[in-house]
Amino acid sequence: MALDRISLSNFRNHAETAIDGTGRLNLLVGGNGAGKTNILEALSLLAPGRGMRRAALADMARQDGPGGFAIGASLAHDNVGDEPVRIGTYTEAAQPGRRRVRINSAETSAVSLGEWIAIGWLTPAMDGLFTGPAQDRRRYMDRLALALDPEHASHANRYEAALRERNRLLGEDREPDPAWLDAIEKQLAEHGDALSAGRARLVDAMMAEIVAQPEAPFPRPALSYAPGGPLGFEALSQALHDGRRRDRAAQRTLTGPHRDDLDVLYAAKRMQAAACSTGEQKALLLAMTLAHAALAARGRASLLLLDEVAAHLDPDRRVALFDRLRSGGAQVWMTGTETAPFEAIAGEASVWEVRDGAVTRP
Repeated sequence: MALDRISLSNFRNHAETAIDGTGRLNLLVGGNGAGKTNILEALSLLAPGRGMRRAALADMARQDGPGGFAIGASLAHDNVGDEPVRIGTYTEAAQPGRRRVRINSAETSAVSLGEWIAIGWLTPAMDGLFTGPAQDRRRYMDRLALALDPEHASHANRYEAALRERNRLLGEDREPDPAWLDAIEKQLAEHGDALSAGRARLVDAMMAEIVAQPEAPFPRPALSYAPGGPLGFEALSQALHDGRRRDRAAQRTLTGPHRDDLDVLYAAKRMQAAACSTGEQKALLLAMTLAHAALAARGRASLLLLDEVAAHLDPDRRVALFDRLRSGGAQVWMTGTETAPFEAIAGEASVWEVRDGAVTRP
């Protein structure tokens, strides 16, 4: 299954953009600020979540436009004769902060998009993943887990809602009602257990895929899930109960999945990814992205969005990357300021030129 007949209406700097005739490998070429990454962002919104920039919905609507935006695409089946599935997401000027979703013209939830398509991406903005705060790595794990299991988002959202409520109670002047804390902590333990399990499954699955690939030319990362509290419903529930006095003094919850982390090593050097060179970090992150893309492509349609990825690779790694992309099950979308780094796939990729929010065939 692959996306085709893609349309963007009043999204970012695209007034009305249509893309037809897509392939397994797709390349968007244009200067800085032309609107290439905006197309990738639009595609990322065809899955659950906030998209690859995590921007506010109101900020995505085109300036001087009507106030809302629309993104649509046809999801074509491999089976000849099957009708394509039309999926889309949009906002309206009257409610610019409310995201709406339609599948085959029927209104549905954003979570349901995950039943049809899994989308992953690698962007220059992710370069600080290893050196940034743990929150960034938790968000990274959740995004990748969501692509494999659409229900993961529900547990993450409910855990965060319960956590905010518990922290609010802990911060009040008067002693919280123990019965109310019991109820909140039950929700925290239930969804926290599911959240931790989803992150652990993700890391285990990615490691299995990583070790199945050759060690060169991309360095092999060693991933491990670092829980921020005891695992399992009973153990987490008990830890929350026992920590009430300490947490009340701190006015926040000090144990649980909201303190999880992802530990990444450059396996061959036994070095923390955060201590590696910038080039090594980029290569480790690309190896992780390719491993996840292979997992996501099993079972339903999969997109891999790679923003300016070829510009940072030497020729040997570019060739290896294109070989991996050819053999993978994902439909791939890449951007670049020029076609030279993509010469190895020039004859097989679908190519578009992007200029000032308009897309044409070169």
